Amino acid sequence: MNGVQNRAIGWPGGPRVLAITNQKGGVGKTTTAINLSTALAAVGERVLVIDLDPQGNASTGLGIDAGSRELTTYDAIVGEATFMSASQKTAIPNLCIVPANGDLVGLQQELEQREDKFFAMRGAMEQLLADVRQLPPAEQYSYILVDCPPSLSLLTINALTAAQGVLVPVQCEFFALEGISQLRESIEQNRASLNPALEIQGVVLTMHDARTTLSKEVADNVRSFFGSKVYATVIPRNTRVAEAPSHGKPLLLYDYDCAGSQAYIELATEIIERERHYKAA
Repeated sequence: MNGVQNRAIGWPGGPRVLAITNQKGGVGKTTTAINLSTALAAVGERVLVIDLDPQGNASTGLGIDAGSRELTTYDAIVGEATFMSASQKTAIPNLCIVPANGDLVGLQQELEQREDKFFAMRGAMEQLLADVRQLPPAEQYSYILVDCPPSLSLLTINALTAAQGVLVPVQCEFFALEGISQLRESIEQNRASLNPALEIQGVVLTMHDARTTLSKEVADNVRSFFGSKVYATVIPRNTRVAEAPSHGKPLLLYDYDCAGSQAYIELATEIIERERHYKAA
């Protein structure tokens, strides 16, 4: 196991593996996973979303109904399938998803009994990266986004161990910083004992209301806490953002011209630019 934990995941020039997580619910985590992946695909990136939330909301939001999820994240992690074989195309060109369902609730309990309980997803991820490498360059994913459960559960720890970076959505509301220090501490612990290459890739401010003093104060506090890790782009509080999931569509398909859609396009562009600097460093 020491050999596993001391080896960086992926290969130079390969896909960037990012876990989208915040243990607080209602911060726009899954909304960010759905719409950021769509925006990245819209600007020409090839993207795979891995739904690691037992609620399967990212799968629903990308148009994969419950009856179409024959192979899921659960099957890939327990070794009954691979992430590649379990992936499905979405209605968005260049965007695929490995869907999830309630089986992941049982996986949490199964992992407790396994000696490699922190590394089960990493093994499946390394198989995925090996499979991606066999594809023609034009078909290889450039981003793999993992939508984590809204808790610091064993599933989330697995995602952090299998990722290269963490993207943290933080809502511009009163309790925004509640638990953030705990999340950063968990990331540091994972980095120290399980995945030394893990880093906070970025922090995205969500549900921002430019009309209120509170949103401005929270944004300022988050920027003071995380510094340059916070993206310049903020996701506005917008009714269209809230409506889109009920239609089984990403926001960019539901209303491309709304402020929320344009914000996610800007965020995708900013992430790509930051990744260019990361790879050049």
